[in-house]
Amino acid sequence: MPGLAAQVERHSVVIAIGGVAVRVNTADADFLAMLEERYAGFVIAETSGDAGAEHEFDVDLIPPAPSDPDVDVSVTYRSGRWLMERGDFRAEWDPAARRGWIRQSANPYSIDAVLRIVHTLVLAGRGGFLLHSASAIRNGKAFLFAGASGAGKTTISRLAPADSTLLTDEISYVRKLDVPQQDERYVAFGTPFTGELAKLGENTSAPVTALYLLAKGEENRIDPVTVSDAGRELLANMLFFAEDEELVYSAFQAACDFVHCVPVYRLTFMPDARVWEMIG
Repeated sequence: MPGLAAQVERHSVVIAIGGVAVRVNTADADFLAMLEERYAGFVIAETSGDAGAEHEFDVDLIPPAPSDPDVDVSVTYRSGRWLMERGDFRAEWDPAARRGWIRQSANPYSIDAVLRIVHTLVLAGRGGFLLHSASAIRNGKAFLFAGASGAGKTTISRLAPADSTLLTDEISYVRKLDVPQQDERYVAFGTPFTGELAKLGENTSAPVTALYLLAKGEENRIDPVTVSDAGRELLANMLFFAEDEELVYSAFQAACDFVHCVPVYRLTFMPDARVWEMIG
């Protein structure tokens, strides 16, 4: 039915996170509108046939199917393509062609998961990573606050002073940049991946000054962390989906490189805004 398929009008939106732009194509105008609202601030206006997207996905909407919310996502590499699957979606991505497809119902959660997976794969080849952490900019410097659920990522975000810029309260986007005639440095970018605050981060960036490992306590205190402990905790908080030996090594190397370049501390704090006097 190639003739019929050609008559279907396709709509597109380009979503740029961390400087990596992904074009999403869909035949459903309502789904497109939902994406534009969901990723507001991270959408690039298409004024021509190409808005600079590095990667492209065609989304085919299907009826919702019963699924187990506890089923983990599966990410495998076969014949040059990444296959991604969870109870609520199936997707395939060819990194060489930079194209793929997604089959899901009309909801924002499935494509959100696919975008996170794709960005982890892209970053793995560039020395960067997604991290379970809040992040914010103050005085031109980015600070990361990592920890598992309940560690205080949302709390430290709520306590941030008015002169700070929230990048995320849940998942930080860290890239390793090579700057001519300067040392390699790490930059944190804002993301639309939200936690309890349900608030999109600002689409901006700044060099990473420090990583704080969060712990709730009876006082505000900052303690140094050894490089070996920092590396282990960083790896424990990285988002990683694929069971691929090469990518596992890339993640390990990224963690090692980061903790040798960026100071890592343990931040024990009370739910009191004065903790930020110790940070920025």
